[in-house]
Amino acid sequence: MAEIIPLTPAGAEAPAEPFRGGACKLHPQTMCPAFGALRVLTRIEGAQPAMVTDTGCLYGLTFVTHFYAARKSIVAPALGTAELSSGKVQEAANAAIAEAATAANTSFIPVISLCVAETAGLAEELLPKEVDGKPVILVRVPAYAIHSHPEAKDVALAAVMRRFVDTSGEHEPGTLALIGEVFPADPLLIDGVLRKMGGRVVTTLPGRHVDEIKQAGRAAAVAALHPFYRETIGVLRERGVAVVSGAPIGAEGSAAWLRAIGAALDLDEDVVERVAAEEEAAARGFLASKPLQGATILVSGYEGNEMLYARLLIEGGARVPYVSTSIGPSALTAADEAWLKAHGTEAVIYRKTLEDDQAAMARWSFDLVIGTTTLAAYAKEKGIPSVYYTNILSVRPLFLAGGMVASLSFVRDLLNRKPIYDRMLAFFEGDEGREANR
Repeated sequence: MAEIIPLTPAGAEAPAEPFRGGACKLHPQTMCPAFGALRVLTRIEGAQPAMVTDTGCLYGLTFVTHFYAARKSIVAPALGTAELSSGKVQEAANAAIAEAATAANTSFIPVISLCVAETAGLAEELLPKEVDGKPVILVRVPAYAIHSHPEAKDVALAAVMRRFVDTSGEHEPGTLALIGEVFPADPLLIDGVLRKMGGRVVTTLPGRHVDEIKQAGRAAAVAALHPFYRETIGVLRERGVAVVSGAPIGAEGSAAWLRAIGAALDLDEDVVERVAAEEEAAARGFLASKPLQGATILVSGYEGNEMLYARLLIEGGARVPYVSTSIGPSALTAADEAWLKAHGTEAVIYRKTLEDDQAAMARWSFDLVIGTTTLAAYAKEKGIPSVYYTNILSVRPLFLAGGMVASLSFVRDLLNRKPIYDRMLAFFEGDEGREANR
């Protein structure tokens, strides 16, 4: 008779069951992908977007775009059921492009094609290449193909870069282009450190001017600070620009990143090593106090840079067993995911839903939840300190020692708010309700 060998030897603990996420997947945690494209395109001087979609999507996207400080209108045909059934989507799109070309100060026209237009069969070859000398650039961002608004930013930026990036000039030695919608102080911090090494930052994308896009093609290297700009990086790689993935995050990550940048820009190795060591020492000096020691934190967002913040929290002494994001896995996310799992993170969830995050809260006990508005509200009902990732944390300095100190100090203050949440829960539910939510 064959011997049955147990998978777990006698006396040993059974391996922990891996996190499975939520059984129900009804609530994807991302904005409409087209918003990401609009966020990039409406901020470029001279761009006059023409959007081809139904009236419902047009209303919602117009509202949210202006809510996030767009200073220009979106030109679009009125596409209701009757218009869509008529089979004249192509004609309507061309009419919208012609109208966009008449807007003041227009230098190019991005045509944003959404689900309805793509399903109806909007043909790129039937769109004009330009109108009155103004280039027309098709940006395809249907939600059934582009699954998050960060990735739609990449699609939009790459489409514009293909048209405008400088492919003729020589690469400028020692110059670096940054890619990532980051806090305004971060590029300044990075540029300051790079200048100590003998390099400099020439542009940060997405930017506000076409000239910045052209300039990126002349850089000697590009740093993908956020891991979802795959198409954009591909455009620059075709141009011969060296690519450095990852970001200067925390003590360990900042030093390694600076060395990688130094190698990509062919800077003096001794100078690079000295600057990297100084930056690491400054970061470790702050981390020595373990500002987040003993805290268990959930990190969830839909901006695509959540793993960077999780790394920072772990270096600060926190336990981060669960991280979720709206973007998909890629070669650009692999290093951060591997680092997190090597430092105690048990689950990294891509294309997450609200149900995944709620299942994580049922599995682990958290001292702080950094998540979407929906998840933050869910956590607050349970008396757990929680904040909206995008507007509270993602808009603060992050990189190098300076950004690390600012972000970790803020998170430490958030953790100290637990007594306020206890009083709030006691007020609304009484002591009995508070105990039930623990």
